[in-house]
Amino acid sequence: MKKLVVLSGAGISAESGIKTFRDSNGLWENHRVEDVASPEGFAKNPKLVLDFYNARRKQLKDVEPNAAHKLLAELEDFFDVYIITQNVDDLHERGGSTKIIHLHGELKKARSVDNENKILDWEDDIHLGDLHSDGSQLRPHIVWFGEMVPEMDNAIEIASQADLFLVIGTSMQVYPAASVVRYVPSHCEVFVIDPNLENPNSFTRNENYFKASATEGMKTLKQILIEKYK
Repeated sequence: MKKLVVLSGAGISAESGIKTFRDSNGLWENHRVEDVASPEGFAKNPKLVLDFYNARRKQLKDVEPNAAHKLLAELEDFFDVYIITQNVDDLHERGGSTKIIHLHGELKKARSVDNENKILDWEDDIHLGDLHSDGSQLRPHIVWFGEMVPEMDNAIEIASQADLFLVIGTSMQVYPAASVVRYVPSHCEVFVIDPNLENPNSFTRNENYFKASATEGMKTLKQILIEKYK
């Protein structure tokens, strides 16, 4: 069974109604990204940051995985599929995918501010005064700008074993996540689904680029992959 590795980004979640900070002049839900997605922002105003992610967590209850998520999950019947996602939502999981690496953390987890390895499953709001068992304040389990990406080495290892590699719903401008594609083997066939991506030819051929939404692109690509590579 061939290994299909998928790098997904905000574009796939956007079709389920989740907004991205790139949608409106660098603002994320009307907040400067630096204020709600950086260690400095958390140090300056922790309540603002906690409230921001509490709202994002609540939003997850009002959205559902879309057809693109489900089509990716269906490919597990034909390929050994790994999802490497930049998204912090759980839509890949709810769509049915089983092997998922979250590069930028997960909204439905919390962790100690003093130890990034002390991670808890977390469905509810996080408030000031909510403590981990180590006595430290809880924070969202999100990789903020300026922080290390703990799952990066794992993602690189998986990408280096790929027979097929799919980029879907990402601008390929957020690093180090975008660098994952550099580690795919020379024999690996690379596909891209994105309506707006610039210069896709830098890492794939024209015939492997689908200038389409995540859902429309997946409807076409699923059949191509099954017919050609299963």
